[in-house]
Amino acid sequence: MNSNTRSYLPLLIGACIMLVMSFGFRAGFGLFMQPMSEAREWGRDVLAMALAVQNLAWGVFAVIAGGIADRYGNIKVMLVAVVLYALGMFMMSVSSTELQIISTAGLMIGAGIAGTSFGIVLPTIAKVVPPEKRGWAMGLGTAAGSFGQFLIVPVVQLVVESAGWFHALQYLGASGLLMAICVIPIAAAARNATPDPSQNIEFRFRDLLRNALKVRSYLLLIAGFFVCGFHLAFITVHMPAYVVDLGLPKSVGAWSISLIGLCNVFGSFYAGVLSGKKSMHKMLTYIYLSRAVAITLFIITPPSTVSVLTFSAAMGFLWLATVPPTSGLVALFFGTRYMTFLYGVVFFSHQLGSFCGVWLGGWVYETTGNYDGVWIAGIVLGLIAAVLHWPIKEQDYTAILQPKLV
Repeated sequence: MNSNTRSYLPLLIGACIMLVMSFGFRAGFGLFMQPMSEAREWGRDVLAMALAVQNLAWGVFAVIAGGIADRYGNIKVMLVAVVLYALGMFMMSVSSTELQIISTAGLMIGAGIAGTSFGIVLPTIAKVVPPEKRGWAMGLGTAAGSFGQFLIVPVVQLVVESAGWFHALQYLGASGLLMAICVIPIAAAARNATPDPSQNIEFRFRDLLRNALKVRSYLLLIAGFFVCGFHLAFITVHMPAYVVDLGLPKSVGAWSISLIGLCNVFGSFYAGVLSGKKSMHKMLTYIYLSRAVAITLFIITPPSTVSVLTFSAAMGFLWLATVPPTSGLVALFFGTRYMTFLYGVVFFSHQLGSFCGVWLGGWVYETTGNYDGVWIAGIVLGLIAAVLHWPIKEQDYTAILQPKLV
């Protein structure tokens, strides 16, 4: 291991552990859909709305947190987010009205995830790791989030079964505070990072965004990432309940989400490695096309434990494989100086899709008694996303930003 690698290794370790915990906790919220709804005498649309708001809040706060982090640094943003995340999970356990569950599971946890997940952590990695290692490092970070989904979701299911959903949420809240420890090596590495060549240029964020939106390839990337959020959020939240509707054991739902995480450890890491070697926009086209095929095969296959787990494995390889090429394209387009903010804008579209996927799932189920319409929507959107990513041009658009000194 050379000295250059040692300089950013602590950052990667801290960042990966934070992503393991952040995404592991978040992926487990679908396990509370059925027991919490029954205990509170809610329809599934109530908690679905709260988790939809969580995804939307995650997107909104990702943009805000990205702007603050680019201006003042990432560390304070992460620490505040850790507190909000932990407190939100604890307060979720005592929420008994729709307004309370939207405030805790929705707004507080959404803000917490925004400051402890990809929107803040991946740009931090991009700023510290050398360009030739950037795709690999962001793939590793993305894989860590997936590993958290694999590792933590079955544990959450066991705690829910043994201690009940109420105490499980309180335990999650207490353990969430441990993410603050991960900030220490991230802060140390960030202070020693080599500045981006454009680091001395300051923009007004309003001007920055207005000029970035003139780039057609950036607009296509934003539109396409909506579909990624729709797929991921719908499946994460509603798959455990959908599995029960199929007449399968609850444990199959937990293992479905866990298996998605395990397979995506490999899928997202491999996508990160390829992002440094292959055409990123073509990778995204093939990923979304493959998702559409996987969903089609799943809904036309007779339901069984094997079909659920096979689909989960296939989707797992494609799950967060979109993140390394998407974030890599943002860095290619505009550099890393304001990547946190500009990736946050792309990610906001992702979270709009997440909101629609979670909310629509609950609404369609309560209206029709099944999820068929949402699965079909997922197929159509996958095909649309594949078409949107194909014409993206991979080139540097930094000059079009037209910097304006502040």
